[in-house]
This record gives sequence, structure tokens and C-alpha cells, in this order.
Amino acid sequence: MRNVSINLLDDAPRPGVAIGTGYCPGYLLPRHTDRRAQLLYGATGGMQVSTHDGNWVVPPQRAVWIPPGVAHEVLMLGVSTRSLYIEPGAVDLGERCQVIRVSPLMRHLLMEAVESPQTYDLTGRDGVLIDLLLHELVRSAPLPLHIPLPSDGRLLELCQTFLHQPNAHQSPQQWADQLHVSLRTFNRLFRQQTGLSFSQWLQQARVVLALARLAAGEAVARIALDFGDESPAAFWTMLRRILGQAPSVWLEAAN
Repeated sequence: MRNVSINLLDDAPRPGVAIGTGYCPGYLLPRHTDRRAQLLYGATGGMQVSTHDGNWVVPPQRAVWIPPGVAHEVLMLGVSTRSLYIEPGAVDLGERCQVIRVSPLMRHLLMEAVESPQTYDLTGRDGVLIDLLLHELVRSAPLPLHIPLPSDGRLLELCQTFLHQPNAHQSPQQWADQLHVSLRTFNRLFRQQTGLSFSQWLQQARVVLALARLAAGEAVARIALDFGDESPAAFWTMLRRILGQAPSVWLEAAN
């Protein structure tokens, strides 16, 4: 099924319903909730998923798990998606979003699943296909492409400002001064709210944001300059060190 709203299929008495959808570059899917869990896969292009507690970047050929009932919005970066909407309880990958690897088998299953009819035969080929897809989903490995956001309103505002203007030269003392607290209090608050140190969070945020822009086809030199890095080569080396491989390899679409 392609370009069909889940609202028309949500009540289908099936554990999984697959839909294929194409989006224009820059299209923002407004914040909403779904009764079912969603496995959102980018067959082409990238995506950015935002919820109340974080942001996730989804490079091409990866997917994001969105639990049932979690309010989310999605920025589409010229993407063609395949979504599997899953009945609550059929699969449980946790109560928070996570970006996951997509095995070659899972990718082919997703591409085939969108061709299944709404009320496919549970004991026939399509039913077995969906069942195998759910098994593959349980075995999938998560990827560290999450930017945790604090619940503290003052700190959240600073974090969101950074995400819009990621300046590599900002220091924890500058943030502490804006919150009118000591550096020690700031560091303690930041770790309590995000689970990361300030430097870890900045590095994680820069990597995730850079991957989103690289997936959209932007040049690494342009991204490095926007992030305040004077050396694109050093910026690329940093990305490679964190990812464990060249960003171009990380983002390369599998055939």
C-alpha cells in the first residue's frame, strides 16, 4: 500500500500494516501520535525525528523505532519511506525512540511488505513475511544517533538554541553564566538532565546534526564552517573517529 494514511488502516486486524510514502525535500510532518508503534525506514534520503525528550537523525537505509503513543514530528530530507505500523504488544523495543540498523533481509522484507493487501492472509505468504519482519526487528542493533534534551526549561532553551546554531567554541562556563549558576552546579545539572557531560553532549549533537546535513547532500566544508570549525579536515577526522568509519561509508546507501 502506497501513499495511504495509517488512519484508514489502523483498525485492520493485523499485527503489522506496511505503507510506502514519498515526501518532498524539507517536508515537515507535524507533531502527532499513533496508536500503533512505527518502524519508519528511509529507503532514500534522510530524516530527523523530534520528540519531547530528544532528537534523532535517520541516515539513508536506516530506520527509527517510534513507540506507540509518543508524540513526534519528522523532517523529511527528500525521502521515500517504508513504514511498518505494529500493534502494541506485538514487538517492544522500549518506550523511547531509537535509530536502528536495517539488515539486507529486513530491507527486502519492508520493500515487499508494502505490496501486501490490507487484510492479508495471516497464514499465507504475506502473513509469514510480516511475522519474519517482526522477528528481524527484534534482532536489530541500535545506533548512537540520539541527542537527549533536558526537561529543565532554562537548560532546554540553551540546548535548543545550540541545535539551531551549533557553535563549537561555546564553553560550559558561558552556559553556566547564562543560567546564573556556578560551573560546578551547571555540570551537575547538565549530567542529571541529559545523562551526558557537557562536552559529550556537544560532540554527540554535532555528529548527529552533521550526519543529517551530509545525508541531505551538503558539503563537509560548509558544515564545518557553520559549526565554527576552521579546519574541515579536522572536522571530518572527528566524525570518522566517533563513527568508527568514514561518514561517507556510514551514509552510503546499500544496494
